[in-house]
Amino acid sequence: MWTWHSAAAVPANVRFCQREGISEQHPGTASASWLGFTVCHRQTIALLFTAFWKKRDELRMNVNQHTPMAPPYGQPQPSYGQPGYGQPTYAPLDSGYPAPYTPHNGPASAYHPGIPPQGPARGPPTSGPPPVQAASQYNQHSSGDIQNGPPPATQAPPRPPASLQYNPGGVNMSAQQPSFPQHYGPPPTMHQVTNQMTGMHISSGPPTPAGPGYAPPPSSQPPTSHYSAPPQPSYSQSHPPASSAPSQLPPSSAPAGSQQYYPSSAPPSQQPISSVPPTSQQRFVSPGQPQHTFPPSSTSYAGPAPPPTQPASTPVTQTQPPFLPHQPPFSSAPGGQPPAFSTGPPPPAQGSFPPQAPPPSSQPGSFPPPSSVSSGQYPSSMPPPQQPPQSQPPTYHPGPPPPQAQMPPTSIGQSNHQPPGPQGPPSPTGPLQQPPLQQGMQTGYPPQHNGAFGQPRSPQPGYGGPYQGQPNYGAPAPTPQAQKRLDPDAIPSPQASDMPPVQKSRHRIDPDAIPSPIQVIEDDKAKTTEPFTTGVRGQAPPLVTTNFQVKDQGNASPRFVRCTAYNMPCTADMAKQSQVPLAAVIKPLAILPPDETPPYLVDHGEGGPIRCNRCKAYMCPYMQFIEGGRRFQCSFCSCVTEVPPHYFQHLDHTGRRVDCYDRPELSLGSYEFLATVDYCKNNKIPQPPAYIFLIDVSYNAVKSGLVSIICQELKSLLDHLPRENPEMDSVIRVGFVTYNKVLHFYNVKSSLAQPQMLVVSDMSDMFVPLLDGFLVNVNDSRQVIESLLDQIPEMFADTRETETVFGPVIQAGLEALKAADCAGKLFVFHTSLPIAEAPGKLKNREDKKLIGTDKEKSLFQPQAGFYNNLAKECVTQGCCVDLFLFPNQYVDVATLGVVPVSTGGSIYKYTYFQAESDQERFLNDLRRDVQKPVGFDAVMRVRTSTGIRATDFFGSFFMNNTTDVELAGLDCDKAITVEFKHDDKLSEETGALMQCAVLYTSCSGQRRLRIHNMAVNCCSQLADLYRNCETDTIINFLSKYAFRGVLNNPTKAVRDTLINQCAQILACYRKNCASPSSAGQLILPECMKLLPVYLNCVLKSDVLLPGADVSLDDRAYLRQLISCMDVAETHVFFYPRLLPLVKLESGALPVAVRDSEERLSKGGVYLLETGLHLFLWVGASVQQELLLNIFGTPSFGQIDSSMTSLPVLENPISQRLREIIDSFRAQRSRYMKLILVKQEDRAELMFKHFLVEDKSASGGASYVDFLCHMHKEIRQLLS
Repeated sequence: MWTWHSAAAVPANVRFCQREGISEQHPGTASASWLGFTVCHRQTIALLFTAFWKKRDELRMNVNQHTPMAPPYGQPQPSYGQPGYGQPTYAPLDSGYPAPYTPHNGPASAYHPGIPPQGPARGPPTSGPPPVQAASQYNQHSSGDIQNGPPPATQAPPRPPASLQYNPGGVNMSAQQPSFPQHYGPPPTMHQVTNQMTGMHISSGPPTPAGPGYAPPPSSQPPTSHYSAPPQPSYSQSHPPASSAPSQLPPSSAPAGSQQYYPSSAPPSQQPISSVPPTSQQRFVSPGQPQHTFPPSSTSYAGPAPPPTQPASTPVTQTQPPFLPHQPPFSSAPGGQPPAFSTGPPPPAQGSFPPQAPPPSSQPGSFPPPSSVSSGQYPSSMPPPQQPPQSQPPTYHPGPPPPQAQMPPTSIGQSNHQPPGPQGPPSPTGPLQQPPLQQGMQTGYPPQHNGAFGQPRSPQPGYGGPYQGQPNYGAPAPTPQAQKRLDPDAIPSPQASDMPPVQKSRHRIDPDAIPSPIQVIEDDKAKTTEPFTTGVRGQAPPLVTTNFQVKDQGNASPRFVRCTAYNMPCTADMAKQSQVPLAAVIKPLAILPPDETPPYLVDHGEGGPIRCNRCKAYMCPYMQFIEGGRRFQCSFCSCVTEVPPHYFQHLDHTGRRVDCYDRPELSLGSYEFLATVDYCKNNKIPQPPAYIFLIDVSYNAVKSGLVSIICQELKSLLDHLPRENPEMDSVIRVGFVTYNKVLHFYNVKSSLAQPQMLVVSDMSDMFVPLLDGFLVNVNDSRQVIESLLDQIPEMFADTRETETVFGPVIQAGLEALKAADCAGKLFVFHTSLPIAEAPGKLKNREDKKLIGTDKEKSLFQPQAGFYNNLAKECVTQGCCVDLFLFPNQYVDVATLGVVPVSTGGSIYKYTYFQAESDQERFLNDLRRDVQKPVGFDAVMRVRTSTGIRATDFFGSFFMNNTTDVELAGLDCDKAITVEFKHDDKLSEETGALMQCAVLYTSCSGQRRLRIHNMAVNCCSQLADLYRNCETDTIINFLSKYAFRGVLNNPTKAVRDTLINQCAQILACYRKNCASPSSAGQLILPECMKLLPVYLNCVLKSDVLLPGADVSLDDRAYLRQLISCMDVAETHVFFYPRLLPLVKLESGALPVAVRDSEERLSKGGVYLLETGLHLFLWVGASVQQELLLNIFGTPSFGQIDSSMTSLPVLENPISQRLREIIDSFRAQRSRYMKLILVKQEDRAELMFKHFLVEDKSASGGASYVDFLCHMHKEIRQLLS
């Protein structure tokens, strides 16, 4: 036995003598001899022995540190000691296949090939610390007994540049690992034991493997990460602070599979209490200090860091090895304060909200609720951010430990401890600043991955740590003088400054301390620098707000299919327990960007597509070929089917067909088949479709100028009808009808000199009075058509007829398509409530007294069954209806919209139409609606692998049974949301598969099949489910589910259902995935940390919580509109994009700000996008130069509030602003009208309605208030 002394305070010869049990005598004393040697000789021998022991130390160090950290993702580990070791960079991984596509090929054995089917996906950076000299490395986890000396004080590990994202791997905790990288070994199983005793928390975990897993996911909850700082590699140890506390390593007898981790400390049973105050990052196990192991897929929010009580001197340049942060016990504060809010840490391999230092004895980090933080007090887990806190690197504040007799508080909100300020260089007994740990990783644990297919998943986008270019990486906290907030009126954007916000009062949560949608979006954009490849099963795509390129390698592009969860629960009980909706949003005919290849068209000849004999699934990359390629096994039902002779091909040594990459159906996730006559109605090749324009010519339509506008636009629009080949003429035929109380059919046959009108006045039995000459080719009858369109406004210029019909109008178009035996689309332009005597007559049922009552649901239901039956007939014929409404009063959109919604059509509404202000919006909508790609007479079916099935569908369609979704028309903007339920247990090895097949008629008359395939992982642990969800898709599903629910339930009941489901989702995570912590903390999963703010936006929408000025027609219109939106459109609809117009000359798009009035500056100009409108808000104190560049006037009072388009000015700011507006409009399916809002004008009330983080005028809660309410609901569920 020997006694340790501080290496900095005790001379070398003293350490040597004490170590050997020798009492040193100074020269000149009576016993100044040892073994007959003189004092001089004794000193010489001591130096020799000192050199010997030092050499032995270095040798042992090299042995102990021979095994580096496990390389993540199977990448080779670089040599840290070699000179010239560069920074880790993104590099393509070796796919193992020469072809550019990497499809999945079989659910069973093909899911376990020798080399995983991974394409050239984005590879994560190589793990490991920056290079250091071998003699200066310090391994605190080694099993040796020698602690190496420090390196020179001037040597510091290099830090990655700001332009690179640094993502080191976990720390090796096993001394028995091989020293070579294992590229594709099985993943480590993980068993985390939490033993909570008196003031003690012990975590145990398995040893770290040398490489990532290529096997099923771990059998239990993966290791978690303390939400204090991003895990770093084992940096070279700078000189540790002098301490009189003994330091021992873990006992060598600890099991290899469950090694206890006591960094720089002894086990609990033998660890002495240190007399030196540890840093805020140190974490040790002691009777008085619990050690928590935190949950996966969660984040901690604690608000800004405490204000420093002492000014910092110089920054710390030395670093320590990574270890779990220490949380010094704080003295309890007086009771009576509400508990704090916090969220848990991110999981391994999961992008995360930038980690923060955890509070004591609780889930790491917290943000205080109202009345929980005194003025000027900040919880210790966050620095005061000026930008949203997600991007701030953690700042650490060392503090002295309290007396051991005091227990730590249960939450930050209950602690009155104020840690000191930013730390400078350590004093002789002070702590050192630890480099921040990287996102999503716990020190000492490797990344964990689920699923047995392909390479490990890349992290969930948008939830990463400090993004590239993050300033002040690892720097000390700002000085006290900088901890103040600029006046928002003095700057154009709250995020344009580097100054932190002002300290909030004790009765309010700092909005900057809670999850920010803007920061999540910007983090995802910064991380997405390479194309997204779909060859990895269960890989979550970038957010819908990020521009990225997709490379199809076996799964459908996220532009076609997005899932709510890419880790699906294995059992129905697990899905029911989590309450996470299992759904997919499918956009079958989505338009791809120019740099992406559209789906290939495959022609298998007369035999048609190859299908499974049992479940009829189409050939796809998941099929497994067996018996030398003569048969294939279906991955959906496991049925074995013979391969047709013309389709036979040999297999290679991996069991894949040698023509795999020559056939899109074997290598791509999305493709098309040319259907045979067997897939056509009545076994007949369909005729080319037709477009019929039905124009209201009643008094309101004529006097508003609408009729004239429509006719003039159609003359030029008919040259741009949809076509397969842009160089060929469109084969679509057209017809024209006008109506008021009666219908007028027009014969525009090419042989006529002038068009002929035929009037049908009997509405009870609608028929088409002519067959030849009604539907014509545009090129053949151009002169007659143009003559008709010129004459229609003149013929009805003096009309006094105000009553209209509606049902017979649709019947007329339907009968015309039946007579022509073709599918088509009706474009109906309607202005008023159909009150004329005819089938489908409606009455005014607008009754605002019913709002808020149990009878409110009747206002969303159609008045009569006539339109439901009419919609069914239209679907049978393939007649799609697009409705353009121009009401000046109530028109019962809930009833008129039944036919468009049921047939896959669209509704456009222009209330109080005025040609001067609304013409541009209407004409752009009409142009896009006529020109966009569309499929007719479509049927969609979603097939799934054994264990799940599609049970519910949301969108614009009609269903005669439980499996087939029928759409008379399906255009490129329509999305269908599909919900899945379990009917059996799923396997983690095979995952879950789905195949969406859409049979439709193209605009050229071809019958086609479009196929989209998607494979997701399956998991048996709730932690894996919560780590790989997509909040935007969940909100899309929940909004459609809720808006359909108002048809049969009061809106209050629907709102309560949404809140309850959200609370159950978060409560299940808190109960089953998060580590024990104070009940006063709100713990959010990392991937769902924005669920409360987005759900609050849904609850505050005009459908569920209307204001006094929202009409019933508007609510019905929005309900029907959202039912067919895709994920990108619902995102911007519920959480609008607010853009500060600053630094437009630079050319870069300004970073958006959060939707709150607090973010507005009187001296700024802001552009707000809702998906349906564009608002340009102008502050009252905008500089004259900016006004002159945008509006052409230097005076705020001279700005014309009625303008709907900006003046064309020849200056960079005006040009850039108009480019931004045009780009926003191009991203949406509907033209967004520009509305100018001057500060303190009446229109500002409408603008503020879309600032969704604030409390709404209709009574909707603010973001902060709703977050507190959700926390209350969660606590009630847990109690």
